[in-house]
Amino acid sequence: MPGRSGGRQQVARSSLLAPFQVRSFRFQWPADLLTSWAIEMELLILGWYILVETGSVLLLTLYGALQYAGTLIAPMFGLAGDRFGHRNVLCAMRVVYATMAMLVSALALADLISPTKVFVLAAVSGLVRPSDLAMRNALVAETMPADRLMAAMGVARTTSDSARIVGSLAGAGLFALMGMGLAYVVVTAFYATGFLLTLGVGAPRSRNPSESIQRLSFWRDLREGMAYIADSPASLAAMWLAFLVNMTAFPMTSGLLPYVARDVYHIGQTGLGSLVASFAVGALLGSLVVSLAGRRLRPARMMVGFALAWYALLLVFVRMPDATGGRLMLVLAGFTQSLSMIPMAVMLLHSAGPRFRGRVMGVRMLAIYGLPVGLLVAGALIERIGYTVTASLYCLVGLTVTGLIAWHWRAALWSLEAPANAR
Repeated sequence: MPGRSGGRQQVARSSLLAPFQVRSFRFQWPADLLTSWAIEMELLILGWYILVETGSVLLLTLYGALQYAGTLIAPMFGLAGDRFGHRNVLCAMRVVYATMAMLVSALALADLISPTKVFVLAAVSGLVRPSDLAMRNALVAETMPADRLMAAMGVARTTSDSARIVGSLAGAGLFALMGMGLAYVVVTAFYATGFLLTLGVGAPRSRNPSESIQRLSFWRDLREGMAYIADSPASLAAMWLAFLVNMTAFPMTSGLLPYVARDVYHIGQTGLGSLVASFAVGALLGSLVVSLAGRRLRPARMMVGFALAWYALLLVFVRMPDATGGRLMLVLAGFTQSLSMIPMAVMLLHSAGPRFRGRVMGVRMLAIYGLPVGLLVAGALIERIGYTVTASLYCLVGLTVTGLIAWHWRAALWSLEAPANAR
């Protein structure tokens, strides 16, 4: 028995570390990590600034919605990645992040910052940022052997999950300790270092001649990507589920958390950091579980089952009377979120293949459009019917529609013989 247990532990460790045997991943992982830390610090600092300066939950949700202004053009980034290389596109995107952060830092240090200027700069970053995750995933799939893809996606996801822990706590702490300007100097340095590391990501794995990408027009590429998804029931179901969770689940653990911290739990910016970190701790644990389990998982089943569990836990969270209970529910919600969203990404990437990978992930990013819509609607509803009723309504809608998606595409999502559940 001890020998068997030791063998399982060795397999788990090798599964977790296997992606780092690929040189490209050793550059991409820290690059994504620093970029994710900077993003989370930026979101917390500016979200708190907007709420304090304006006192409006509607303007807070407007700021959150601006982070996703580029969702509708996200497929173009995927197509550009297929055509010009995902690394090159990701590098260009990260130059934009660093430049915008440098401008915010300069304005804050010169005491010229204002909510209006923050909204303008957030809109510029928002044109690019929604595509970052898709480009990361496509780049991992492009450079990683297929037998390590599930483990690599889980490890890659730890960059954003850990960022919500470190970034949120560091952002709140630096903002309180040094002020907005100096805190943003750190944010800018993280973005710049992430860009430099991205330059070290290697070329894609060589493709078979049959897998070569035909040079087509952007619009024809996009139509082909849309047609592929429409003809793939599991991928189509995943797209609808992605839109749903972005509209009804993610707003409660992203853009609305500053409001929850200040007006529901009556805790300051450090308390806000602890709420964000709680969700991230759970998400990080979920990412590690996926990495360790690797190819033993059934992607489509996990995607649906844990999406239902995620909504159920959020429903409990919104009714927690104090921050301690809220933090516990956020940890559990973050855990189930990872166990749903990572298998979704792996399923989409694996089924798309090299030809459609960038296109499918670009279309996948269109689903993020649900997040700004959900934030803006939530902001308006909270001012009229209150936070608890609004959040509970979001959860109930999410549970109902997820169940309908699972039932409608049950043959493609639930059967053990379905390609979407292949190990």
